[in-house]
Amino acid sequence: MRVMVSAGGSGIGLAIAKAFFKEGAQISICDADPMALDWVQRDYPDWSIIEADVTDEAAVDFWFDAFRVKEKGLDVLVNNAGIAGPIGPVEEIGFEGWKKCLAVGLDGQFLCARRAVPVMKRQKAGSIINVSSTSGLYGVGLRTPYSAAKWGVIGLTKSLAIELGPFNVRVNAICPGSVAGERIERVIAAEAESRKRTPDEVRAEYVSGQSIKRFPEAEEIADLCVFLASDKAKMISGQALPIDGNTETYHMG
Repeated sequence: MRVMVSAGGSGIGLAIAKAFFKEGAQISICDADPMALDWVQRDYPDWSIIEADVTDEAAVDFWFDAFRVKEKGLDVLVNNAGIAGPIGPVEEIGFEGWKKCLAVGLDGQFLCARRAVPVMKRQKAGSIINVSSTSGLYGVGLRTPYSAAKWGVIGLTKSLAIELGPFNVRVNAICPGSVAGERIERVIAAEAESRKRTPDEVRAEYVSGQSIKRFPEAEEIADLCVFLASDKAKMISGQALPIDGNTETYHMG
C-alpha cells in the first residue's frame, strides 16, 4: 500500500502515517516545518519525507513527483494539512488571516487531490481521506475562517465522491472533535484570552457538549483513517464521519 499524508510531521498527521506504516504501507509525508521533519526522519528513515507548503502548487507537484506517484501508483491520500486560523469576532479578523486559513485548509486539499485523482482513476482504485472537523458540521463563533474552510472540505469531499465513484475511488471526510494535544491547547489559550476567561473554563465548555467527556486522541483519528482505506470500508464514500464522542451541543465561543 502506498500512502501520502500531508502535514505528517507532527500531531494527527504523524499519528496517521505511523498507523499506516504499522499496516506495512510505504509512507510519504510532507510538512512545512523542517525541524519536525528532521525528527521524523531520524525515527523513520525509510519514509519519503519532503518539506512542502501545500498552498504552493509547485511544492505539491514536487512532493508527488518525489514519491514517483505517476510511475508507482497511489493507494491512499490523506489530506491532513490545516491551521487554526485567527480567533476572534469577525470584524476583528484580518483578510490575510482569513485567506491563509482557507488556503492551507481547503486550497491545499484541492491541489493534492488534483494530483492524486488521475493516478487513482487509471488504477480504478484508491481512497482519499480529507480531514475536516466537527467545525465543518456546525457554525463556530469566533472561528469563522476555520469553520468556513472545514465546511468547504466537506463540499469538496462529496463532489469528488460523485466524480470518482465510477472509477472505484472512494472519498470521505473525517470530522474530529477537539483532539488532545498541543494544538487544541493553543486554540483554547487564544480563545480564553479573546473572551477574558481562563483556559480551564474554556476547556470545560468544549467537553461539556460531548456525550463522552474527553478529547479524542490522535491515534483514534488514525485508526479511523486506516479503516476507511481498508477493504472493510469499500462501500463507504461521500461521507463526513464525526469522531468526537458525540457532540450534543457545540461549543460556540
